[in-house]
Amino acid sequence: MQAKLSLSVLGAALLTAFATDYAIACSSVVVGKNASADGAVIISRNEDYTINNWNKKLVIHPRRDTDKGEMISFKNGLKVTAPQTMLRYTGLMDWNGDTTAADGPYEERGVNEFNVAVSATNSMDINDAAKKADPLVDSGVIEADIPSFVLPMAKSAREAVELLGKTVTEQGAGEGNGILLADTKEAWYMEIGSGHHWIAVRVPQDKYLFVANGMRIHDVNLADHENVLSSPGLADFVAKNKLLDHVDSKRFNFAKAFGSVGDRYNVDREWLGQHMLTPSLAQKVREQQYPLFLTPDRKVSVADIGRVLRANFQGTELAQVKDADRPMGVDRTIETHVFELRADMPKELQVLTWQAFGSPGAAVFMPMYENAMKDVPSALRAGTDVYEGQSAYWAFRADATLAQTNPGKYGPVLAGWQNHLEGAFLQHQSMVDHQLKKLYAQNPQAALAEANQWSNGNVLTAVQSAHDVFQSLMTDMTKSTEKKYTPAELEKIKAL
Repeated sequence: MQAKLSLSVLGAALLTAFATDYAIACSSVVVGKNASADGAVIISRNEDYTINNWNKKLVIHPRRDTDKGEMISFKNGLKVTAPQTMLRYTGLMDWNGDTTAADGPYEERGVNEFNVAVSATNSMDINDAAKKADPLVDSGVIEADIPSFVLPMAKSAREAVELLGKTVTEQGAGEGNGILLADTKEAWYMEIGSGHHWIAVRVPQDKYLFVANGMRIHDVNLADHENVLSSPGLADFVAKNKLLDHVDSKRFNFAKAFGSVGDRYNVDREWLGQHMLTPSLAQKVREQQYPLFLTPDRKVSVADIGRVLRANFQGTELAQVKDADRPMGVDRTIETHVFELRADMPKELQVLTWQAFGSPGAAVFMPMYENAMKDVPSALRAGTDVYEGQSAYWAFRADATLAQTNPGKYGPVLAGWQNHLEGAFLQHQSMVDHQLKKLYAQNPQAALAEANQWSNGNVLTAVQSAHDVFQSLMTDMTKSTEKKYTPAELEKIKAL
């Protein structure tokens, strides 16, 4: 990865981002399998927060049978009937998500035993007219709850969309959100636009989708049920409440009907993401809406995803725009995940998660086979919102903080470390996949045990390496505070 892009956490774009008052956040990239470098379906997202310090922990929920009449219940009042069997799934939960102090688990992203992956959510504004026509429901579907009831139940990405949509239709939604859902065959993108209305689109296999915090779905055919799913009576509702001047069900503009298009907070990132992946396409900055799907100039790799989710406006037209103050990976990014879903791998190894903690500009993407993991490394179980030396989040967050004290000096050090370690993970991954696939054919349990050990080892290696960087930076910082003595003063001190 290019150092100038991997240092967004240290650059001028980040410093200007400190001044933003916006609370909603997140940037996402979804890639169809024919548009990705290794044939994987990819969903990825920066999880941005309102404050800098907020730890996350990985949890594994085992498969279990439920009691008759059991409900999956959440703090805001949402209740979903539990299936007869709750599927095994992983979640990346807020550090306090399993306590009564939290608003909900905020598991944010995860994958289940059927290799269904969910990333929820990109927070989105709903316009006043849509809110008035179909008010939000306090006890409805919200970001804090989505993966925690979808992943234990859905056996495909489409089924996940249908389940989530049905729940919004019947029980309502408490927020406007954009949700990524995928399996090894396809990826879907869903937007919740009001108390009971939603839409979802299947990402074309040869294209990608970039999402910020503005609703994106437009120019879709509501009658194309193979590729578009939506709430009942959606077009009629929009027409009745005059949410669009003209309702065209064959080129339906959900984003304009329910959202706020053209907001610089969102379209700047939309332009940048598409500019980076399809630089051959000349587009003006700050258009009201950008194409929903685009073909990349070259097939997209995990390294490309990291480059986009770390990017600032340096070297682009927006660098000269004074109020272009919202790049991708900002300091309040608390984690970034990339799910690669590969149909050519054994079932338990089909999902490869690339996980980073803190702002991705100062962190390393660590690969893990989450469906093969039996153990969660201690670094992904530890920590709160207060600094400590055990968790993965604080290991990377601490390095970013120290590097910001002298970006010109420490930035290249941090970038060199990041590129070296992450580059090694990326370089070796195809070999690891090949070895595990070969071993699985001979002894599945041995392959899964190896994948579990390898995944845990990657986390431990990366965290220890981050601690080593912290030690080096802190040592150098303390040296920099030494007083500079004249030769005469120094001789006098030595003589004392």
